[in-house]
Amino acid sequence: MSNQSGRGHIAGLPEWDRCAVMGVVNVTPDSFSDGGRWFDTTAAVKHGLEMVDQGADLVDVGGESTRPGATRVDEAEELRRVIPVVRGLASEGVVVSVDTMRASVAEQALAAGAALVNDVSGGLADPAMIPVVADAGAPFVVMHWRGFLEGGNVRGVYDDVVTEVVDELHARVEAVLAGGIAPDRIVVDPGLGFSKDAEHDLALLAHLDRLRALGHPLLVAASRKRFLGRVLAGPEGAPPPARERDAATAAVSALAAHAGAWAVRVHEVRATADAVRVARAVEGARTVSGAPGADRAHQTLGTPHTPGACAPDARPVDTTGPTGPTGTAGAPTSEGAR
Repeated sequence: MSNQSGRGHIAGLPEWDRCAVMGVVNVTPDSFSDGGRWFDTTAAVKHGLEMVDQGADLVDVGGESTRPGATRVDEAEELRRVIPVVRGLASEGVVVSVDTMRASVAEQALAAGAALVNDVSGGLADPAMIPVVADAGAPFVVMHWRGFLEGGNVRGVYDDVVTEVVDELHARVEAVLAGGIAPDRIVVDPGLGFSKDAEHDLALLAHLDRLRALGHPLLVAASRKRFLGRVLAGPEGAPPPARERDAATAAVSALAAHAGAWAVRVHEVRATADAVRVARAVEGARTVSGAPGADRAHQTLGTPHTPGACAPDARPVDTTGPTGPTGTAGAPTSEGAR
């Protein structure tokens, strides 16, 4: 990883020296959080542009829900949903990520202007995915994945969730490298909510340093997921609806930024854009604390908000802490949904 903050630079993408914000545009009728709201191409493009205005650095476009039990759409329908939105956003200068498990969709999205392929299966769902991405020279997100969230493929039992996720991600990264994708184009994602319950998700968030030790930029996608609902509800209450979890999402975004994540993936941008800027300002204050006459921290805090703008450099943050909870056995109930 190349930049001074230790978050890493991904070849083919802009370089941000703070945690980047990835906005989510679900062009689906059935995603767990906002299914149907942006199903129309015009509405989806408009929403993506609004996210950029609110502080998103890149926009992730997906046409297939990955919530537990969701029925897969066919290839033609996914292409119909995704490609016009990718093309529309890219034509406006937006950095676009395509969220797909199909090589054909990735290939056409890259041709339409997408800059990044975000595959929740890490290339496992479609054997053609890795060759397509490698041939295109595109950046690729490798997420921890244990299969589709339906039937017997849901495997949420762990003896030590952090160690097992790190080991499984490492093995998958090695396979992706062997398939021809360059190491400076790989992003890793712990797959919060995918074959994991709330305890697993929290343990992974408590040990993001272990995931960063894999040596690749880290994407954290916690937005509105059910583990946040469990935390907010407490032991007796009912979890709040997904759209009422945005403050909790912003809290995770700040924690992830402080822990050195490359980017956070969120449905509601403004609060997270503010959260990562505050986290960056604190990093700046730490960098200059004790320096005679230094006022850079004050300058950082006072910098006006410009969507997509980079903050000053910072040194790596020490995120080592006490050992957090380890995974417990049990079937997952959280949305792996996008």
